Amino acid sequence: MRVRSISAVTALAVTFSSVALIGSAAGPAVADSSAALPITSSGDIIVDGVHRRVFISDPSGGKVVATDYNGTVIGTVTSLPGADGLELSADSATVYVAVPGTDEIVAIDTATLTEAGRYATGDGTDPQHLALAGGKLWFGYGSDGHGNIGSLDLSGGQTHVSLAQEAEGTWRDAPLLDSAPGAPDTLAAGSRQYYFTLGIYDVSSGTADRTAFLGGQDAAIGNTAEDLALTSDGTELVVATTAGDFQQAFRTSDLSETIRYPSTYWEQRSVDVAPDGLVAVGTDTYASFKPHVSIYKPGSTVPRRTADFSDEHGGVVQETLLDHGDLAFAPDSSRLFAVTHDLINKYRLRVVTDPGKAVTTMTVNAPATAGRAKSLTVSGKVTNTLGLPAGTTVAVTRTDLESPNGKALPAATVKADGTFSFTDTPPAGSKVTYKVSYAGGADRTAASASDTVEVSRNSPTLTVNKNGSVYDYASDVTFTAHLGTTYKNRTLSLYADTAGDGKGKYLVKTGTVNSAGNLSVTLPLKRDTTVSASFSGDARTAPKTATSWVGAKVKVSLGLSRHYKTATVNGYTKYYFHKTTNPLLTTTMTAYSGRSQKLEFQIYSNGAWRSAGYEYFRINSSGKSVVELGGTHQTGYPMRVRSSYINNSSGDTVNSTTHGSWKYFTFTS
Repeated sequence: MRVRSISAVTALAVTFSSVALIGSAAGPAVADSSAALPITSSGDIIVDGVHRRVFISDPSGGKVVATDYNGTVIGTVTSLPGADGLELSADSATVYVAVPGTDEIVAIDTATLTEAGRYATGDGTDPQHLALAGGKLWFGYGSDGHGNIGSLDLSGGQTHVSLAQEAEGTWRDAPLLDSAPGAPDTLAAGSRQYYFTLGIYDVSSGTADRTAFLGGQDAAIGNTAEDLALTSDGTELVVATTAGDFQQAFRTSDLSETIRYPSTYWEQRSVDVAPDGLVAVGTDTYASFKPHVSIYKPGSTVPRRTADFSDEHGGVVQETLLDHGDLAFAPDSSRLFAVTHDLINKYRLRVVTDPGKAVTTMTVNAPATAGRAKSLTVSGKVTNTLGLPAGTTVAVTRTDLESPNGKALPAATVKADGTFSFTDTPPAGSKVTYKVSYAGGADRTAASASDTVEVSRNSPTLTVNKNGSVYDYASDVTFTAHLGTTYKNRTLSLYADTAGDGKGKYLVKTGTVNSAGNLSVTLPLKRDTTVSASFSGDARTAPKTATSWVGAKVKVSLGLSRHYKTATVNGYTKYYFHKTTNPLLTTTMTAYSGRSQKLEFQIYSNGAWRSAGYEYFRINSSGKSVVELGGTHQTGYPMRVRSSYINNSSGDTVNSTTHGSWKYFTFTS
């Protein structure tokens, strides 16, 4: 036990409050968790149920670390060289820590997580293990080859230390100590070195009077006691040893063996007994196929639950329990805390919730696809090491587009072999999830599992008009999307994706279609644009998207200058240049980065206009391009020129090909 009491009245109060907490527990179990610890070694662990804190001593680091029940560090007390054994006062106000490095016992305020006092135990005593019993704080002390039991009386105005409570030579090291709320005057002791040695003491008189002893030639086994814990009523002592694949329990009245709790590994290192009698035993194995902790109901040799703290890396299991004091139950038995160690010297706090409940597992299997409004079958299996009572049922919930918060279906009955099945006719399409839940009970954890079915839906008609049309620059174009028959949803979202603006697809309108199924939007087109209509679907109609691409021309004009006259010929303006004059051709075009205009020439010969060549010229940021037509100019030939934007060839693809109007000219003498 890790919660002990000085006062019998207080002990009974703690016991009854624990029962009330257990009886009033409600809601789903909290999931097991794991958190890194800022320690380099592990001495002892103790749980404060009042403040819901876990205290871990770190001998190498000379400190005590406090965490919450999730393992989050909330405080650290330092300057405690060799900090080892921990003990909690009956009112949970103080944690005592044995500090062999300074021959002291240090008090820590559990509310403020600060040092509250220091009590010297005597030079060279090396106190290591603590237990509260008979109104005093008892400590196992000593060095290799020499150990004993001492007490610290904190009841008066001044503290008093009594050493050598046992005969010299009884203990060859600082003995492990433990006490129990239900037997406040009983103190248990055990040796971790040399030989398997146990002692039971009556401390009601203020001194340690031995009432039972097991050791030397009388020991049942020949190895050491690595850890020990009294049952809450003090009638039995459970001991972890390195002697075999079991942990022994002894009757405290005469230390006769009562039961062996089996284990799957030879080295037993840690043990704790919960207030409700649960027995947790831990090993130091790195083997992935063996549990690190086995949890038993009192008197049972079949584990109620096992916990594997494996954290595999490259096929090697890295976490294990190493030493005594690595296990501690919460005072309400709702959690088991374990300190683990890995191969690279990293420590973690592992939290096992509902340690007294056999773990339930569940599987659910549903078809991958199904037709809407068609019957389907879902099956599964629920298993528990204790089995399940006859008539056990599991709750079933269906979640779909029409019931996004879930709809309860009739419960399914579990057969004797743990299997179950049920049929359902899904009214809605898309993803339909079936969740099956087992509520658990006093001896079994809850469990749930789910599977998803893709249920078919009708495909609606959806179109957007104007596809493939090309419009003049800045034309206002009205696009109309048409939605066919659907189940309930009549809303469309219209998007535009304008070439070259870097915005991608953006929403331009959302609304309900009219009675004809139409929704329209008018957009000014200055660049090629893709308009899309998106229907999000409903419970019986699948989502759908339709698109329409439309082109937008550029603005382009060409001006001629340096001519000496103009005339109207065949309905168009003709420009006249002296053959000694170089015409100046000025193009104005909608600007875009890197854009060029195509300047194209034709000459009229033998009754037809014939190509006289072309060339691309870059336009500036203002959309201007000025070209002087040089060279030797031939007289008497009708000629014409135009400026054009050619998609892609003009250096970009954001507009549709646009040709300017022809300008007619000729050279004269």
